Amino acid sequence: MKVKDIVNAIEEFAPPALQESWDNSGLLVGNPSDEVKSALITLDVTEAVVDEAVKNRDDIIIAHHPLIFGGLKRLNGKSDAERAVMKAIKNDIAIYAAHTSIDVMQNGVSWRMAKKIGLTDIKTLSPQKGLLKKLVAFVPENKITQVRDAVFEAGAGTIGEYDACSYNLEGYGTFKAGDNTNPYVGEKGKLHFEKEIRFETIFPAFLQGNVITALLNAHPYEEVAYDIYPVENKHPQVGLGVIGNLPNETDTDDFLSNLKDAFECKAIRHTAIHKSKISKIALLGGSGSSFLNSAMTAGADVFVTADVKYHQFFDAENKIIIADIGHYESEQFTKELFYEIVTNKFSKFAVRLSEINTNPVNYLF
Repeated sequence: MKVKDIVNAIEEFAPPALQESWDNSGLLVGNPSDEVKSALITLDVTEAVVDEAVKNRDDIIIAHHPLIFGGLKRLNGKSDAERAVMKAIKNDIAIYAAHTSIDVMQNGVSWRMAKKIGLTDIKTLSPQKGLLKKLVAFVPENKITQVRDAVFEAGAGTIGEYDACSYNLEGYGTFKAGDNTNPYVGEKGKLHFEKEIRFETIFPAFLQGNVITALLNAHPYEEVAYDIYPVENKHPQVGLGVIGNLPNETDTDDFLSNLKDAFECKAIRHTAIHKSKISKIALLGGSGSSFLNSAMTAGADVFVTADVKYHQFFDAENKIIIADIGHYESEQFTKELFYEIVTNKFSKFAVRLSEINTNPVNYLF
């Protein structure tokens, strides 16, 4: 097993192309070709976590929060991050982080939060725009099945919970083969009419290379006629936060108490409880206060997130209840996601969850 095998498994679930521009997800320390025998999973990488990996002879640390965010200008051991990087390099320990790339995925961080409190009918709270493209290709009738299947296999054709989605229209294509060609049909120098299928399907923009390669490899023509169009539709499976329903309408006080238990919170900061019964809940792991309007527009009774500033609590205006459960608390179950991704792909690979509590926030009661 190599580092790149672990990286590929995670990035198949959470493509790095989907991370925010300011983020630094990816392989932060280590050589992709290095051998690995065991992995340690953590929310944050600290010197104590690296010590834990050294003690247990783990070869790679998989984290949610990147150890290196704005860049390190020097490595002299004066900060925890510098010491962690130095120690990881010295002990040949790779460090990989998937941050916003796993935040935005269906069944990612916020989806795991929703499942912890038993929500149903879960949907993405703020689907992203600009992530979809449309492929239009012209395929001879007798080859449409192999081309269509190849393009679907490359990741095209998914709309929500439906896959293999396409539109197919019969027509005739024309072409005249030149002297230096080897035409699949027709004769050189003669205008040819071929019965073709206009094949249309949608695909995530970050998969364009794979989709076009699949099309070209499966298509019988020397010169393949195809078009790529940008699509303004929102991607229903990619975006920050989720919204869903409680199985039954619930007393607000009971919900907040259950929320505190489910996420093992020391405390929950919340706005005034202006309604006694609730049913629709929005959640966003980590710093999600900027999505308050999205939660209100979606009709949520409660918005569960973290890092809400003092004045932002006023913005609820008795239209929604804000519940700030803490940054670490909201994202802690991301470790379970990583564990499942890796062990489902490599069932015999040794994976451990870190025993270090990296939450920097403490409470005095």
